[in-house]
Amino acid sequence: MHNNTAISELIAAGKWASQRGWVPATGGNFSARTESGFVVTASGFDKGQLGSHTFIELDHVGNRTRGAGRPSAETELHLSMYKLIPSANFVLHTHSVAATVLSRVIKGHSLNLQGYEMQKSLAGVSSHLDTLSIPIFDNHQDIDHLSLLVSDHHLHTPIEHAVLIRGHGLYVVGRNSKEVMRHLEGLEFLFSCELERLKLEGIQAGVNP
Repeated sequence: MHNNTAISELIAAGKWASQRGWVPATGGNFSARTESGFVVTASGFDKGQLGSHTFIELDHVGNRTRGAGRPSAETELHLSMYKLIPSANFVLHTHSVAATVLSRVIKGHSLNLQGYEMQKSLAGVSSHLDTLSIPIFDNHQDIDHLSLLVSDHHLHTPIEHAVLIRGHGLYVVGRNSKEVMRHLEGLEFLFSCELERLKLEGIQAGVNP
């Protein structure tokens, strides 16, 4: 995929995610793997108003080759996820209310979902009876350290669709822009349902359903 194509698709994804309230206050960052390396959003831009000037282009090892602005501090985590998941060509990092709250309410190391038909919106999930497990990592300002935690987890439990950072937000991957947006939308629906279930059933915080 050419850099310009990736940027155009990420601009569209930014408008779409912004309309749904998932990237408030310039939060979040988006990236894509390209023929020449990667493109990633620069820090501090409204994701609903992205343009070609709001992206930084990187080579295959993460060195800047083009673009102004300040790289997001979380760029390293994006690059780590591309290394861990060879099929991933897009990473969207968002800050929805449901994802952020659930990542704090669940005190364990994963959010386990079962019984929802919408689980099948994620690639490879064929039944609502499957357990969809999204790993949760404690937030850390040292992104290199956080990336190492994610990598260590992947060694024994491969990451397939997404990770949650506690009190921070969601990182979701996909093979193309359509898939990553479907994964994001499906997960956000599931998170909203699970948050409502916990409130209605009064399950104590820290008990994984």
